Amino acid sequence: MKFDSLQLTRIGARCLTGLLCVGLWACSSQPQPSDADRRQASRYQVDQDYGPDAPLDVSHVPDAIPKVEPRTSAGNKSPYTVLGQTYTLLPEDAPYVEEGMASWYGNKFHGHQTSNGEIYNMYGMTAAHKTLRIPSYVKVTNLDNQRSVIVRVNDRGPFHGDRIIDLSYAAARKLDYAERGTARVRVEAIDPIAWANARDGSTEVMAQAATVPPKLDGQTLEHKAPLPKNVEGYELPANTFLQAGAFSSKDSANSLRDQLGGLTHYPVFVAQASKNSLFRVRIGPITDNQDLMRIRELVFRKGGVRPHVVYQ
Repeated sequence: MKFDSLQLTRIGARCLTGLLCVGLWACSSQPQPSDADRRQASRYQVDQDYGPDAPLDVSHVPDAIPKVEPRTSAGNKSPYTVLGQTYTLLPEDAPYVEEGMASWYGNKFHGHQTSNGEIYNMYGMTAAHKTLRIPSYVKVTNLDNQRSVIVRVNDRGPFHGDRIIDLSYAAARKLDYAERGTARVRVEAIDPIAWANARDGSTEVMAQAATVPPKLDGQTLEHKAPLPKNVEGYELPANTFLQAGAFSSKDSANSLRDQLGGLTHYPVFVAQASKNSLFRVRIGPITDNQDLMRIRELVFRKGGVRPHVVYQ
């Protein structure tokens, strides 16, 4: 679970937005926040984190499926400093195994942005880690009962004591420690290619969900947890766009728009904030980070420009 001292360490509407999102997330392009936005940023509406009103059945929630993904600067600034302590990210794809304490985070952060700009869903299979590259995949084993899950790291934390990883509520439930709050775990980084090769070379093999929900002192869980569209994360804010260029000439902007229009099914349009401002060529809105990465790479290869993320 999260604690008050951590509240300005999350990304999105938090004070570290510029720190961990430098390069990809062009936060300066956003309009000035309203009073409501400032209240939201000052704290996720509640002071203490918490889970659902009653334990939920997560036996139908599959583990994350490791896959090779591009890594950008979003969430990967190194070194970075939080609460007076400086952290340096591990080298790309470095072997990693560590044992220590795991915690989890829930409703307080549910629906808010993680360090790479995605929306946190407490019912997904994601995690926060201080030094693994984002995204990464890890196997987490509860050392007290040997239950294991696979999660996708898309956030930073936990910045509290000796805790080495922060799991989503669903992952903590599957490891049977959500009610206690913490557990002794082993965290092992996963090489997606090796993981796929061990499963006949297919990254499309479905991850296995737990067949039996954790027992809670004889309770029968009547309600299932909501199943996210993607348990690995990927959801983006509804106002997320890619900006491919900005021009003083409307004709130049229209030319790039026409050039890029055939590359994606997402709308490509020219936007002008005010009468005398630049003409900006934008793609979106894009609500899935997998689509965003694919479009970004396609536009670079076919269109010769490297778009960046803006919020409109």
